[in-house]
Amino acid sequence: MLTKAERTKQFILETAAPIFNKKGVSGANIDDVLDATKLTKGCLYGHFENKEDLALQVVDYMLHNNAEKLMLNISRGKTAKAKVFAYLDYYKDPLETHIKGGCPIFNMAVEADDNNPVIKEKVASILRQGQELFVSILNQGIGNGEFTDKLDAVGYAFKAVAAVEGAVVLCRTMNTAKPMQGLIKSLKAELESYAP
Repeated sequence: MLTKAERTKQFILETAAPIFNKKGVSGANIDDVLDATKLTKGCLYGHFENKEDLALQVVDYMLHNNAEKLMLNISRGKTAKAKVFAYLDYYKDPLETHIKGGCPIFNMAVEADDNNPVIKEKVASILRQGQELFVSILNQGIGNGEFTDKLDAVGYAFKAVAAVEGAVVLCRTMNTAKPMQGLIKSLKAELESYAP
């Protein structure tokens, strides 16, 4: 059981996440969070030292929340192919992301690229872990005979992640999920072409 203070902090993080995801770390402000939570400034600062502390903890929350939901989706797959398809399907509707405002990994990566090395490293770490997991799933599939050894696990994993993350931005900008559907279908067909 969480204490009242822990529940309040969790509530703040959950409420602030879509604000930071939509506006970015530099665009979100304490007043946005206070308006959304209906808490006092004193209460907020009882849980976070300052805006930077709040921002870093919100970024951690978003990245880990996204990773947990993605891992849950992937873990439902019984085969390597099913796990990869579950990863792809996780992104099938880029207009309705689990944290409003798009993919928090991409959003934080773009904003932090040149001006926030701490957040940039947090995002880079999540991306590295994701790539390593994706490659290990593909290698498992090669090892158990689901895919031929002609499949370049590293190359396919990078291409799939880069394509999906880029498609999230394009689809959100054009306000349509249809291109993502085509991309996912194409990535699945490419993977299936490596079946023995």
